Amino acid sequence: MANQQDSQDRADALRLDSVVARVRGEYSEMPGLQLTCAQACRLWNMDPVACETLLEQLVEDGFLCKTDKGAYIAAPTVRRRT
Repeated sequence: MANQQDSQDRADALRLDSVVARVRGEYSEMPGLQLTCAQACRLWNMDPVACETLLEQLVEDGFLCKTDKGAYIAAPTVRRRT
């Protein structure tokens, strides 16, 4: 029984990693992208709770920012002059 649960946990982690990579990729490829949680749920076919958790984690990680209107946008990057 534990093996089956371990396999399921690994599969869930791989799916989550895949979704995180997709979200990061979408925001990286489209710098002006602004999505509400509802829009993100539809775009990535996620349930609202999981989607909000993912978006908020990316905010905590500094990858995304949340606007006053509730949209998630890519965090500004600092470019250093060389």
